Amino acid sequence: MKRSTALLLAAGLTAGLAACSGDDGDDNAAASDGPLTVWIMGDSGTNFEQLVAPFTDDTGIDVEVVAIPWDGVDQRLTTAVASGDGPDVLQVGLSKLRTFADAGALLPLDDALEDRPALDPGNFAEGVAGEATAVGGEIVSVPWISDTRVLFYRSDILAENGIDQPPATWDQLRDDAATLAGRGDGQYGYYVPQWDSPLPVIMTWDQGGDIVGDDGAVSFDTPEFAAAVDLYTGLYEDGSVPTNADFDQTQGFISGVTPMLISGPYLAKAISDAAPELDGAWDVTTVPEAESGTSLFAGSNLALWHDTPNEDAALDLLEFLSAPETQLSWYEINGELPTVTAALEDDALTADPQAQVYVDQLADARVLPMVPNWDGGVGADLLTALNEIVLNGADRDSALADLYTKTGSVSID
Repeated sequence: MKRSTALLLAAGLTAGLAACSGDDGDDNAAASDGPLTVWIMGDSGTNFEQLVAPFTDDTGIDVEVVAIPWDGVDQRLTTAVASGDGPDVLQVGLSKLRTFADAGALLPLDDALEDRPALDPGNFAEGVAGEATAVGGEIVSVPWISDTRVLFYRSDILAENGIDQPPATWDQLRDDAATLAGRGDGQYGYYVPQWDSPLPVIMTWDQGGDIVGDDGAVSFDTPEFAAAVDLYTGLYEDGSVPTNADFDQTQGFISGVTPMLISGPYLAKAISDAAPELDGAWDVTTVPEAESGTSLFAGSNLALWHDTPNEDAALDLLEFLSAPETQLSWYEINGELPTVTAALEDDALTADPQAQVYVDQLADARVLPMVPNWDGGVGADLLTALNEIVLNGADRDSALADLYTKTGSVSID
């Protein structure tokens, strides 16, 4: 297995958006040789260049990587759809998959996958393919990253405060967080990201409920969501979480200010890289339970732009990225979990106890409902309601009634 042995430091975002690969008058060459423009979301563009270098060496197809900040994705999509200037391949977060598909930006892949065995949905972990790759009955993407959420905890700080084990239930987490917040001014027990709309959904699932009814309509007006709100707001009422919007979760965990939080595998790499001296002083476990211990499957996929002139080369790249050894290399380079079953079961991964926790959590993880524009619609309305209650002292019943009104007409159909 070819594995990367060193990390390249991120060099910042690639300036500007590369022009879409165009027709140079030789259609056959364009369809087979590239170059390929790939949009990678976040700050991992440099690492992705390292990952695909062997692909270029083997095929002669150049890959031009454009790193796009997550908060700039919507603007880039709107501009690209309007101008027709899109990439060949793009990374799509699951919460935005329907938005991209509804905009007509993604190429349906059902026919292409028949001749690409490496992209067979059966190769990917259960729950990763299917509803996580398709919109409206059409496959429009291929799984790329399994970003499931787990509980991170500072075992040293918990032990110093009489807590021998990480909390197994949400009630225990609230109690433990209150204990840890009692260490003194500026100390907390848990971190709630004010931008994290999936967290209250996870809490609802774990109370045994859902935010979508049997008719496909969004519905927050349920006893299970009310119990989730009790938990969410209770953490603030206890003084267990910081209230400043610019709180840094990585530094808060490293410093011990917030010794528990729920996040994805990428955080483990950030902690290890920034604070190797904490090795053995922290760990991860599956999310706390109530009626269940269901977590979020919040990965991202790779898709082809709807009119790429380089379809064959782009599919070649997707096959390369779906190879188990490539996915294991990406986990080593960037700390993001594979989606291919063979990679998830590889000894290189399963020998790591923390990685095994991620795999165990994947067995009980769900995708956010495929509602239109989750981030700018239902998810934003959910956060507005909860943040108004916990940060601004809004009346709970009024804030939730407003949420029910705003989201009641939204459906996954």
